[in-house]
Amino acid sequence: MDKDKRMQKLVFWLFLIPALGSFAMVQIIPFVIGLYYSFTDWSATAQPVISFVGLKNYSDAFKDITFLYSTIITTIYTVANIILVNIVSFALALLVTTQIKGRNFYRAGFFLPNVIGGIILGYIWQFIFNQFIPRVSSLWGITYLADNLMLADSRTALLALVIVSTWQYAGYIMMIYVAALQNVPRDLIEAAQIDGASPWQRFKTITIPMVRPAFTITLFLTLVNSFKQFDVNTSLTGVGPSTMFMGRAINGTTLLAMNISNTSLVLRNTAMAQAKAIIFFVVLVVFSLLQVYFSKRKEVEL
Repeated sequence: MDKDKRMQKLVFWLFLIPALGSFAMVQIIPFVIGLYYSFTDWSATAQPVISFVGLKNYSDAFKDITFLYSTIITTIYTVANIILVNIVSFALALLVTTQIKGRNFYRAGFFLPNVIGGIILGYIWQFIFNQFIPRVSSLWGITYLADNLMLADSRTALLALVIVSTWQYAGYIMMIYVAALQNVPRDLIEAAQIDGASPWQRFKTITIPMVRPAFTITLFLTLVNSFKQFDVNTSLTGVGPSTMFMGRAINGTTLLAMNISNTSLVLRNTAMAQAKAIIFFVVLVVFSLLQVYFSKRKEVEL
């Protein structure tokens, strides 16, 4: 028996080692190397010696007005995106889990935008915001939309980014809600209906508590996805229209991921970009753990 157990463990680790090795090569080792470089003066230009500078890059990152602004608008974007994506996706899930005709077709249609690449999606919606909406608004006599482009103002450009992200991601989150809604026991719904509970009472006291674990998952996914937004940000708004912040004119829709990328590729300050990435990682981990903790605690309370 002991020999069989040892053989099972050996087989287990033999199958697991390739996955662990791949994860270490593409995640763990690059992260450790990046952490080291964040304490140096490493740059994209040729340099004979890389010097250790301590916390200078982190200090410079916190003093960087553009990084502070990107952190603020990324937080605003994330909150708006989490709320809108989950409301839309849950509404769609409720729709396609009813007896509506063609519900499987609707599921596929709602999920389809998620398979479109973010870069392509951004350019498609850039055409819609800059060309299609103004022309249609002009024909309908809606002068405000015809004369004011959403992508020309930093505030409306951020709203446009939220709209596009919701359109892309809601179908994916919808499928998680669909799976959760289909697992709600019909016996409970029918028993409550027999007892005279209204549709709203059944929804509030049965459906919502039963799908609470799905809320934990979807909130986590939308939180992480929103903070890491890069591809749609790049193709839809780019660095975005200029705005004033702390007395300086800066790019108005540069989210955190793009700010880090620009610091490395445009400013050629690779070490500072790496320091920003580490700060970004810590912030994302903290927010994610807090979200999961409070969501799980809510599940227990229910």
